[in-house]
Amino acid sequence: MKCRINIFTGTVGARLFASLVALSGIGALSAPAIAQNVIEDVAVAKGAAGRTTLTFSLKDATAAPPTVFSIASPPRLVLDFPNTNSATKPTVEVSDAVVRSYNIVQAQGRTRVVLNLVKPQSYDLKVDGGKVALALFDAAGTAVADATPDTGRFAASSKSDGVTYSLRDVDFRRGTAGEGRVIVDLSAANSGVEIKPQGKVLIIDFLRTQVPRNLERKLDVTDFGTPVQMIDTFVQGANTRMVIEPKGLWEHSAYQTDNRLIVEIKPIIEDPNKLTQGSRAGYKGEKLSLNFQDIAVRSVLQVIGDFTGLNIIVSDTVTGNVTLRLKDVPWDQALDLVMQARSLDMRKNGNVVWIAPKEELALKEKQELEAKAQVADIEPLRTEIFQLNYQKADEVRKMITPQAGTGGAAGSTGGVLSKRGTSTVDARTNVLIVQDTPSKLDEVRRLLQRIDIAVKQVVIEARVVIADDKFSRQLGARFGIGAGIYNNGRNIAVNGRPDGDANGALANVPTTWTATGLPPPYYYTRIKTEDGVRTWENINSVPYNVNLPVSNAAGSLALTFLNLGNGNLVNLELSAAEAANRGKVISSPRVVTADNTKAFIEQGQEIKLRVSGGVGGAGSVVTVNAKLGLEVTPQVTPDGKVVLDVSITKDSIAGFTDGNPIVNTRRVTTKVVVNNGDTAVLGGIYEETITDTVDKVPFLGDAPLVGNLFRRTNRGSDKQELLIFLTPRVATDASGVVR
Repeated sequence: MKCRINIFTGTVGARLFASLVALSGIGALSAPAIAQNVIEDVAVAKGAAGRTTLTFSLKDATAAPPTVFSIASPPRLVLDFPNTNSATKPTVEVSDAVVRSYNIVQAQGRTRVVLNLVKPQSYDLKVDGGKVALALFDAAGTAVADATPDTGRFAASSKSDGVTYSLRDVDFRRGTAGEGRVIVDLSAANSGVEIKPQGKVLIIDFLRTQVPRNLERKLDVTDFGTPVQMIDTFVQGANTRMVIEPKGLWEHSAYQTDNRLIVEIKPIIEDPNKLTQGSRAGYKGEKLSLNFQDIAVRSVLQVIGDFTGLNIIVSDTVTGNVTLRLKDVPWDQALDLVMQARSLDMRKNGNVVWIAPKEELALKEKQELEAKAQVADIEPLRTEIFQLNYQKADEVRKMITPQAGTGGAAGSTGGVLSKRGTSTVDARTNVLIVQDTPSKLDEVRRLLQRIDIAVKQVVIEARVVIADDKFSRQLGARFGIGAGIYNNGRNIAVNGRPDGDANGALANVPTTWTATGLPPPYYYTRIKTEDGVRTWENINSVPYNVNLPVSNAAGSLALTFLNLGNGNLVNLELSAAEAANRGKVISSPRVVTADNTKAFIEQGQEIKLRVSGGVGGAGSVVTVNAKLGLEVTPQVTPDGKVVLDVSITKDSIAGFTDGNPIVNTRRVTTKVVVNNGDTAVLGGIYEETITDTVDKVPFLGDAPLVGNLFRRTNRGSDKQELLIFLTPRVATDASGVVR
């Protein structure tokens, strides 16, 4: 059985590298019970065609090759043997030109072999019973006919297992260095994935993988500011294909952790002085070997030009000989060494390289700059009219005109125009008129293409939520005893207030009162004299000794015990009230403004108060504001976030004291970063007031049980919570693709 997979040289994140380091420290852990096979020996040998071969001897034959993935920085190759133990040393140093060392660790029911390489390698993997042979070679070395050199395969599963996989999710994010990250969640870690560049796009094939209908779509990710422009996911036969369309110069890398595949597309900033482009440090040319004794430098440069196909122009001043012996060295490094040995430098233009002594190149560049400056002094001036759409012409004129410095005209700084250039403005038509050399006019034109554009509009919505939760419970009682005693012509009454007698001692109780003169349950008890016969008469009065009722009682219970024979009575009234009140006040100011432009909106009341100015003074008028206001300055970042410098005010009038208003103030001022369309909680205040009041008759109110007849209780709870939310939305043009 033979499995050919080219290493996909990707850059692994710090998180994956940390996990590998962590695994290296747990080699002493015992394998789980499900492990059946054992790695008994590992042999390293130099094979044919310059290959380094590692042979893993297993106790039993394995049915499938181990899972393999690679790391480019630092270069590593990782093999995962499922359901396998290891009986070898956990760390072995290897004296080889390709492999420095390897670590064998066991964790989570598998054995992981980490090869620490000198440089990234391609490999052949062969499985023959209990022997697993891994042959390493350079990417430019021997290749299998059916393999694509730029194809990277992750966790390729056996074609005969008959398992169908699926995509769980497709996401895109922007990295900290401006790279685009395509994150794909797979249904299984051993799902087959092939990655290969094709023309100007990158193609990812998910073998025997289905894609849900909601993921079969095009994603336009231009607004993220990465090299990636479009991601197209669709079904292709039994597989799923993803086409990533970057722009400009780019390079890609990929790595997989468990069920997640991450593909990074990094921009390459072209350096005209570099022979090979790329963001990775070091030399990247194909390797060559040179062994010359006292050979002319011009001849060495010709050999390198023949090897690389570059067009090399060597100055006549390049002379001298050089002796060198280089073996398997990248050609760009060999060229750099030769130039350093003879104090040479180069200038690259396209695929043409000009090599000359450093002094000669510096002198020539200086002469070219001086010639350009002389031409600019005598070059004829031209006049061009620029119609501005979004910028103010006067502001642009100040921007492109050099500002005079401390050194007069010669010390002018900034600006785009030359010392001969002038600019004027027609404010009526918003036109900028510039007179300068053609090259400077081109610079002004390019500048206006970048700055004279429509700014983004931002809709900011704030919500101020004030939630109240009030609860109160009251319990009270009224209790009274009334009794009358006749003794020696006197009436003695035990009541809540003095009673009358036959001699008219109770002058404020008219004798004409009847039983219906006052509303019950107020009773007076007195003695009535008629024809010399004394009888008891009950008329309306107030007989309560304890009067602690609940105001606005929700319910009451009154009892009266009356003895008509002697006029004795007992009055008892229990009253109770319970109230719950829940409320919510929502204020939602919203405003639309341009990017980096302050906006302000408010609504409320202004109360003017006259303040006395002293004796005979006219005084002054003071304004008190109670308003709802929103003041915000948005800034839209290139990655789609919104930076908000915001101040929100919610004031209200709570009442007046001595004619002066009492203002409740709620205010927040902060600076926050929010994703477009997301809602951020800026702040909140939670208040809770608990009251417990008791009114009682001294001593009697503290008595057990019956003390409830001599006291009134009032318990209350007042909760109030303030929350402030903010939601920014960037107004964009509608599009037919998902953004």
